[in-house]
Amino acid sequence: MTQKERAEALRRRRSAEKLERKSREAAQGTVDMPFLLLTLLLTGVGLVMLFSASFPAAYYETGDAAYYFKRQLIFALLGLAAMFVISRVNYQRWRGMAKLLLGLSIFLLVLVIIPGVGITRNGATRWLGFGELLTFQPSEIAKLGVIVFFADSISKKREKMLTWRYGVVPYVAILGVVGIFMLLEPHLSGAILIVGTGAVMMAVGGMQGWLIGVGVGGVGAVAVLFIKLVDAGVIKYNADRILLWRDPWSDAGDAGYQICQSLIAIGSGGLLGVGLGKSRQKFLYLPERHNDCIFAIVCEELGLIGACVIMLIFVLLIIRGFWIALHAKDRFGALLVVGVITQVALQTFLNIAVVTGLIPATGISLPFFSYGGTALALQLVEMGIVMSVSRQIPAPRNG
Repeated sequence: MTQKERAEALRRRRSAEKLERKSREAAQGTVDMPFLLLTLLLTGVGLVMLFSASFPAAYYETGDAAYYFKRQLIFALLGLAAMFVISRVNYQRWRGMAKLLLGLSIFLLVLVIIPGVGITRNGATRWLGFGELLTFQPSEIAKLGVIVFFADSISKKREKMLTWRYGVVPYVAILGVVGIFMLLEPHLSGAILIVGTGAVMMAVGGMQGWLIGVGVGGVGAVAVLFIKLVDAGVIKYNADRILLWRDPWSDAGDAGYQICQSLIAIGSGGLLGVGLGKSRQKFLYLPERHNDCIFAIVCEELGLIGACVIMLIFVLLIIRGFWIALHAKDRFGALLVVGVITQVALQTFLNIAVVTGLIPATGISLPFFSYGGTALALQLVEMGIVMSVSRQIPAPRNG
């Protein structure tokens, strides 16, 4: 090796060491405490409400009243541990995993629809795993995969996001592929979440404003037209779901049973609620009481005031998340946070809207509250990513 080559090798090594040192220093900043406390508060309250909502069904189905709670607690502890570890890792490392995560997501989504491979529950094939003890939904991984890939790709394009070729077509194609595979399960709510989150990230990343307006207007027009055609009897597919949404009491003993029982639970809570642990609807009256409909139990036990407090905590978490995105050090960090927080916001709104009868049923869970270990663990991993971004927020200048 010549002297010039040795000097060049030494320069590269010093440059790599300097970069690694800066990476470690950046990851040692102070985590955003309001966001951390709100996350811990939602996780803790969610576990309490899950135990309260699930113990009658758990005792009836397994003989152990704490069965669902103990499983959820294990995943919560694992998720919290992962959250704290990830919050201390430089979020730039997620760039190298972007394509791998997206590819893995699509592979798992294909795998789940292969006959005999996916696990079917309640008429939907959405799970992979080993028996009933260890299962997960590939759609949960797909949410994170799309967010990381979009953040990495969009952050590199800047002005190219204004073009159709680079700023619209590739991302619409990815969302279309992921959405189609999820609809084949079928998993409508998951498809809505991923497409909605991806669209918001495209908008924040610099997509032309008029396209956003056209997209929102187009979705609204299609929804109104669909309802009108259902009313006219032209469309039969999913017509019963629309009709029951508009008048669930027309078949309260069968197809409209779940939403009717949900509304009864909400109404029974009144202003102050019947008291924590004292719900009557959770005693096998309300289906999905510890899953998609857990917010109805929250309303029954804690009342309007308690439910509003929990919604306020969600709102504060979402606002603080977007504050972190606005103050992020770079576009990649900002887009990562926007993707994660948009997903939480959409999922929270859609779940509460379904439970209260504001929109037709879509089968969507409430973040931090609904039963689902892998979903909770991945939500906490995503919170860790947001905290990692918050560690690198530039300190305000004095003077």
